Amino acid sequence: MTRSLPENYREILIGLGENPDREGLLDTPVRAAKAMQYLCHGYEQSVDEIVNGALFASDSDEMIIVADIELYSLCEHHLLPFIGKAHVAYIPTGKVLGLSKIARLVDMFARRLQIQENLTRQIADAVQQVTDAAGVAVVIEARHMCMMMRGVEKQNSTMNTSVMLGAFRDSSNTRQEFLQLIGRSK
Repeated sequence: MTRSLPENYREILIGLGENPDREGLLDTPVRAAKAMQYLCHGYEQSVDEIVNGALFASDSDEMIIVADIELYSLCEHHLLPFIGKAHVAYIPTGKVLGLSKIARLVDMFARRLQIQENLTRQIADAVQQVTDAAGVAVVIEARHMCMMMRGVEKQNSTMNTSVMLGAFRDSSNTRQEFLQLIGRSK
């Protein structure tokens, strides 16, 4: 037996001891279902759709960084938000990716139920796959509501994850330059 998403939210309200028929909650199941569908719309997207052919020939072989890309995701363990920013870099080998496509890739993967460790890897792998770069680096810094609002209730904690591929993994100088440019190293 399957129920619609709004019906499931109605059952959640009842399970919490609420009356879903009271004035303030009458439309909540539908609103909550629409919100969840929006927050998880990354499942309906693919890397190919996001990139949409926006690869351009270039002689550039220097590091390209898109920093401070805000991201909003939902923890797959508690369905609570984590909010932060991603820093994405790559070293092109004959083609560059349209600037907005990096942010769109971050959003596509963030708009799925996630853990931050996997999100970081998925972004790096997608940029590598699309660009065939000499190296890709991704750092994500995020605050997790599952840690702030429940459990240990630590309000000032930030989780940092990184994935370094190719030249960023192989060369400490390249990695250090990236970290310095995003303000993560002195």
